[in-house]
Amino acid sequence: EKKAKKDEMEGDESSPVNSSKKNNNKYRRDKPWDNDEIDHWKEESWDPEKDHLPGDQLLEESSFATLFPKYRESYLRQVWPIVTKALDKVKIGCELNLVEGSMSVRTTRKTGDPYIILKARDLIKLLARSIPIAQAIKILNDEHYCDIIKIGGMVRNKERFVKRRQRLIGPDGATLKALELLTECYILVQGNTVSVMGPHKGMKQARSVIMDTMNNIHPVYNIKRLMIQRELAKDPKLAEEDWERFLPKFQKKNVQRKKPHQVMKENQQQKESDQPNKTKQKRTYTPFPPAQLPSKVDLQLDSGEYFLTEHERKAKKMAEKRAQSAIKSLERKEAREKQFVAPTNTSEQTQEKTLNQKSDDSSLDVEKLKSKFASAGSKRKADKDLDVSNFIEGSSQSESKIEKSERKKKSKKKRKD
Repeated sequence: EKKAKKDEMEGDESSPVNSSKKNNNKYRRDKPWDNDEIDHWKEESWDPEKDHLPGDQLLEESSFATLFPKYRESYLRQVWPIVTKALDKVKIGCELNLVEGSMSVRTTRKTGDPYIILKARDLIKLLARSIPIAQAIKILNDEHYCDIIKIGGMVRNKERFVKRRQRLIGPDGATLKALELLTECYILVQGNTVSVMGPHKGMKQARSVIMDTMNNIHPVYNIKRLMIQRELAKDPKLAEEDWERFLPKFQKKNVQRKKPHQVMKENQQQKESDQPNKTKQKRTYTPFPPAQLPSKVDLQLDSGEYFLTEHERKAKKMAEKRAQSAIKSLERKEAREKQFVAPTNTSEQTQEKTLNQKSDDSSLDVEKLKSKFASAGSKRKADKDLDVSNFIEGSSQSESKIEKSERKKKSKKKRKD
């Protein structure tokens, strides 16, 4: 019987149907958490009444410290009593050192939750990154987590970095507000870092958007994508389907920008002006290849530098450099001294020449004026010979009447006398 069973088992293993099907969970026992009703992603909070550490205390003291900038000192001094009060509730000790400019947190003997020290560490980090105390204290809750994203080294050019960071904030902070609503996170852009607070899923989405923005992908595209995902999540039918067909795909397009009309005109004029000057000369065809250029070693052999030692070569190069620098320094000195040299006689001669030219011009002008006046005088003489009476009818009769009246007056005067 045993032999028969063995033969059956061997036959099963050799068969191709049985070899393809493998039961990996053959020897696995059912575990108490293998239940569909249990949510494995649920994060259960620490209950001090139910949950206890072995020995009711931690074996070692854990501590974390972080530095803060000088401008945060006055704010932290005002707010520190609120921080100590919040950390006392979870049995964590804290210290503010204004001399070193640091904040530190540590576990105590009364600390029950072993993970709360990491939450306290995140709290002092957020306070150092200019997050207000009302928002930073929320990190002590189990639902909230934080992520500090460093964006300072992602863009080399400072102007470009500032533009992209401003693009993330948007006009009047509109882009950042939209991102906060979609990811359900608190986001603060401060200097070279971006602080994010919220659930795991939202933090992951926010981080991808921020990284894409610094890599020159506008946040509007990612916000549009998140809005579509949010609407799709509301439909239970699409819960287990792939959403890629619904999401938009944005591709980069390197479109050449059109140049201004004036620039295009200037470029065309330059090309036209350059064309007549450039005359292509036809090269004569030769079947032989061009002569090989001498290599660096050949040149050194010709000059004799090849046989010099390394020290002598360096000395030779230094001597050449000094000679060149001496020539350049002399040229600069001469250029400087030219400014203080007095003007030569050549300038006086040029002044005399200009004066002579002016005098010649003035004599020419006088002769022209004389000729003009002579022609004008001849015209006036010709006008004097002509009387107006020649051109007016009855002018001779009027003259005779005037002569008669004058004669009468003269005769009257004589009679009186």
